[in-house]
Amino acid sequence: MLGMRGSTAPATTEYRTSGSGPHGRLVRVRLPVDLPATLGPLRVGRSDPCVAVAPDGAWWRATRTPLGPATVRYAPRPREAGIRVEAWGPGAAWVLEVAHEALGGLDTLDGFDPPRGSPVREAHRRFPGLRVTRSNAVFEALLPTILAQKVTSIEAIRSYRDLVRAWGEPAPGPAGWIGGGQGGLLLPPRPERLAGEPYFAYHAFGIEMRRANAVRAAAARAAALEGLLEGSSEEGQRRLRSIPGVGAWTAAAVAGTAFGDPDAVPVGDYHLPNTVAWVFAGEPRADDARMLELLRPYAGHRGRVLRLLALAGARAPKFGPRQPLRSFRRL
Repeated sequence: MLGMRGSTAPATTEYRTSGSGPHGRLVRVRLPVDLPATLGPLRVGRSDPCVAVAPDGAWWRATRTPLGPATVRYAPRPREAGIRVEAWGPGAAWVLEVAHEALGGLDTLDGFDPPRGSPVREAHRRFPGLRVTRSNAVFEALLPTILAQKVTSIEAIRSYRDLVRAWGEPAPGPAGWIGGGQGGLLLPPRPERLAGEPYFAYHAFGIEMRRANAVRAAAARAAALEGLLEGSSEEGQRRLRSIPGVGAWTAAAVAGTAFGDPDAVPVGDYHLPNTVAWVFAGEPRADDARMLELLRPYAGHRGRVLRLLALAGARAPKFGPRQPLRSFRRL
């Protein structure tokens, strides 16, 4: 088996379309699955060249697997009580094998019982289909997370988009609509390419030397990073933090998607402590220690709580000027 863990895998029905069409699988996950809420963390903004959402609600994703590149499509099938997953490319068998994990098939709500009347319980009522995805792609989660360090989300999304468009490659499978009219989905850049480029080549994408060197260091270890999936999230985060330029915030953010860790909390975030303090205590400002104190009753599901609050649009009041946008493109 190419990635099945334990006995929690859902019932599946495999099929293949005629001719040279895609391999496919109908995945039935035990808990309800809301595709945008569940797969949303795998998408780096709406302009992500590697992930697209079709008008019919299907999610398309281009990814690199241990068996090679793949394009995967997730489409809800309510009448079939499942989600139809189709895949193209050398890595098709691999992404189908772990499709239930990407759809939250390993996720469980055991121990998650928010108090009645609490903001978390209300958010859970509004988004009952939020599952914690496990992408099984450590470096692909790490790359955009490094780019998001110490900059605004607008800057990070733009840098990632431009980097992929410049150094990525066409994804296997149908061209057609996918990719939002940009010539089809693109695969994330090969780690070898990212590690081999000098730091100043990243300036064209608005990435300064510090983040560029962190990307290069991580890319040089990409193969070993995927091996971390065989261990625990805690050990994986510890190993990630050994990479120059990767701290606790980055490691926890990666664990929340690549490892499917529902308890991962990115400490050191600019906004999260304020949001948590405002929601739970009416305090407009807080530090990491206060955030962790308020999240303590949700141990085991603290990352889930943060995702629910984000989906519900929870935000602390804003004071002072906005952080300015910067550009390193002309350096």
